[in-house]
Amino acid sequence: QVQLVESGGGLVQAGGSLRLSCAASGRTLSSYTMGWFRQAPGKEREFVACVSQSGDTTRYVAPVKGRFAISRDNTGNTVYLQMNGLKPEDTAVYYCAATLRGASICAYVGGMDYWGKGILVTVSS
Repeated sequence: QVQLVESGGGLVQAGGSLRLSCAASGRTLSSYTMGWFRQAPGKEREFVACVSQSGDTTRYVAPVKGRFAISRDNTGNTVYLQMNGLKPEDTAVYYCAATLRGASICAYVGGMDYWGKGILVTVSS
């Protein structure tokens, strides 16, 4: 089992950048496909980005393509989400998630097995 802890959230102006980190403990990160999801107030949790165990494959939801980048450091047991060009509609609680299954399942909330507690990102206009 893996434990996930997010950090790096906060308040930023529209057009700004933030980098979220997800520190994993309990099991080697390289065993897991990793993803980022978000949940805005009054909305369902949605997929943002994911990366395969090796880091070779990444997937993104359409609204963040070209602005966000997911990466992983298996040696450091950390996954990152670099967020550039932030917009007010990116405001949400962001969750790190992990699954032992492959990248084909990582875009689905139901496909992930382990979750962090989430961290708030607020983008002001």
